[in-house]
Amino acid sequence: MSLAQILFLALVLLTLALTAAARKRTASLNDFYTAGGRLPAWQNGLALAGDYLSAAAFLGAAGMYLGQGYDSLAYAVGTLAGWPLLLLLLAEPLRKQGRYTVAGVLSQRFDHGGVRLVGIASTLTVTLCYLIVQLVGAGKLIELLFGLPYLAAVGLVGALMMAYVAAGGMLAATWVQIGKASLLFVCALLLAIGVLGRFDGSPARLFQAVEQLRGGAVFLPSKGLSDPIEVLSLGLGLSLGLLGLPHVLMRFFTVADARAACRSVKLATWLVGAFFALNLIIGYGAMALVGPDPRFHGADGKLLGGVNMAALHLAELLGGDFARAAIAAIAFATILAVVAGLTLAGASAISHDLYASWLKKGRADAAAELKVSRLATLGLGLAAMLLSTVFQQLNIALMMGLAFAIAASANFPLLLLSLRWRGLTARGVIWGGAAGIAASLALIVCGPSVWVAALGHAKPLFPYSNPALFAMPLAFAAAWLGSRGKR
Repeated sequence: MSLAQILFLALVLLTLALTAAARKRTASLNDFYTAGGRLPAWQNGLALAGDYLSAAAFLGAAGMYLGQGYDSLAYAVGTLAGWPLLLLLLAEPLRKQGRYTVAGVLSQRFDHGGVRLVGIASTLTVTLCYLIVQLVGAGKLIELLFGLPYLAAVGLVGALMMAYVAAGGMLAATWVQIGKASLLFVCALLLAIGVLGRFDGSPARLFQAVEQLRGGAVFLPSKGLSDPIEVLSLGLGLSLGLLGLPHVLMRFFTVADARAACRSVKLATWLVGAFFALNLIIGYGAMALVGPDPRFHGADGKLLGGVNMAALHLAELLGGDFARAAIAAIAFATILAVVAGLTLAGASAISHDLYASWLKKGRADAAAELKVSRLATLGLGLAAMLLSTVFQQLNIALMMGLAFAIAASANFPLLLLSLRWRGLTARGVIWGGAAGIAASLALIVCGPSVWVAALGHAKPLFPYSNPALFAMPLAFAAAWLGSRGKR
């Protein structure tokens, strides 16, 4: 058994042990969905940062630095801008609502079946798209390290993901998230220190080496971000999409009150900012050290395992097989933790919002709801695994941007209007939600990322990769039109 396999097995056993311990402390539905609202703010803040620091934020970001330079920094700044907005616009009012799903927040104001269904649909759409991103990263990671076929690799991740959620619920997801976030920060710090050690501890010398190797263009937007409309659309999607991610919003209810929720968001903001600063060194370090090294490239000149594996190759170059195995194992734990939180958010939309609140009108017993949640976990996992095979060649940081665009267009407008606009009506929610979901998905499918890169057509039907600038205003406009004359 190789070193990487040993470390993988050790982390899997550790996370399963945490899940078993969490299961013993999960006695009610409230425990299952929100860890009973008993988490300290510092633990929740660390877990909240971990919810964002996913495969895309680590593996995908390093790969994007290697391939496109500045573009990865643009993604980091865009998402970081969303955290203070989350604190200002949603954190306190959402926690005071006492509802931990999008459909629950909307239905508290509007007792209407269509409103609940729109909330469920938007939650499942965002959750499934984000799950695909994580599973692509996991599949490529295991495919590279163990030589498994891609589908088998994804199946392994999916099975573990379902075990975590079905057995331990939110408490298990939180404990795994805290552990992996701590390990991820330590590894990122060590990688950044290792990179700077090759350049006498000077970031300036690192950037000089990158410029000599690739030219000054790596510090400027690439062709993909040369269009101001594309940049604005990307920025809107990344910053406002964070405010619509269901698994992030659920974190507001794992603490005791609104004040603790706000403290959690503040801590998460600082942690994510610090991680992005380390990523800047890691990414340009990969460009300077891994980029010109033939050991990490195939006969066709492409990076072994694809661009998403740049961080692993950098770890091997700096610390040998052990460092590579450690980074791989922690990246795998990162993916497991994030997909567990995502799946829990999606499963709660099906079991709590669709089954218990809509179909059973609030009369479902706890055991039946928990059973539906576990079945929903299985269904979401299988769907995400199959869809991930279609998008396995795309950079996962790019796909993360698309998932954020859907969240910005489908969930964010509904939540903001529901909490802040008295003139919103049930019909406005339905129109706005339907418009946001349909427009964002249609524009993504017709754009370059899917129509050209995934489906192989010569030209896209829609010229921009990021749809938020177009889909999000349409959702707001549809909500306003739907609310006119209806009180």
